[in-house]
Amino acid sequence: MAENKKNIQRLAGFLKKNPNDSFTKFALALELLKSEEVSKARVLFESVLKQDPEYVGVYYHLGKLYERTGRLNEAAEMYTTGLKVAEKQNNTRTVIELNDALELIKPDLNRNE
Repeated sequence: MAENKKNIQRLAGFLKKNPNDSFTKFALALELLKSEEVSKARVLFESVLKQDPEYVGVYYHLGKLYERTGRLNEAAEMYTTGLKVAEKQNNTRTVIELNDALELIKPDLNRNE
C-alpha cells in the first residue's frame, strides 16, 4: 500500500507539471483505483477521454469503472465507442477486449430495460 501511495504522489507531481498529459492522467487513475479512490479515478479517465478521444485504453477502463458503480448503460456506451476507435486504429487486441466486455454485460443490460 505504501508503494501505491508513492506512485500516486509521483504521478500527481508529474501531472502538476504537465496537466494535459493523457498518459500520466491514465496511469494516475489506475493507481487511484488500486486505492479504491473510484470517483477521483473516474474524473481522470473522463478527462483523458474528453481531451484525447483516440486514447483507446481509456474506453475499457472507464467502462469497467462504470460497471463497478452500476452504470451499465454508460459502460456499454464506452465499450461501443471504444470499439469504433480501436477498429479505426486496427487495434485487434483492444477490439477483442472491448467486445468481450460488452458481451459480458449484455444480459444485465437486457434485464434493466
